[in-house]
Amino acid sequence: MRRFGGATLSAKIIRLSDHQVASEADLAIDLRTAVDVAIRDLREIASCWGTDVARERLIECQDMLQKVLAAS
Repeated sequence: MRRFGGATLSAKIIRLSDHQVASEADLAIDLRTAVDVAIRDLREIASCWGTDVARERLIECQDMLQKVLAAS
């Protein structure tokens, strides 16, 4: 866990670039799961709003939702 301004982030960010090989099947999640993850991410973003971590998480959350929506 990482602490930022009194807020604790409970999720670990795993970037696709951290993995040498990631197939489309590995990245596929259903829309319901994507919404659940996005809600959790947005709570964490709100808890450390204005930081680089929050901006990074916001971009990752948006990208994930766009990919899932495009695949649905």
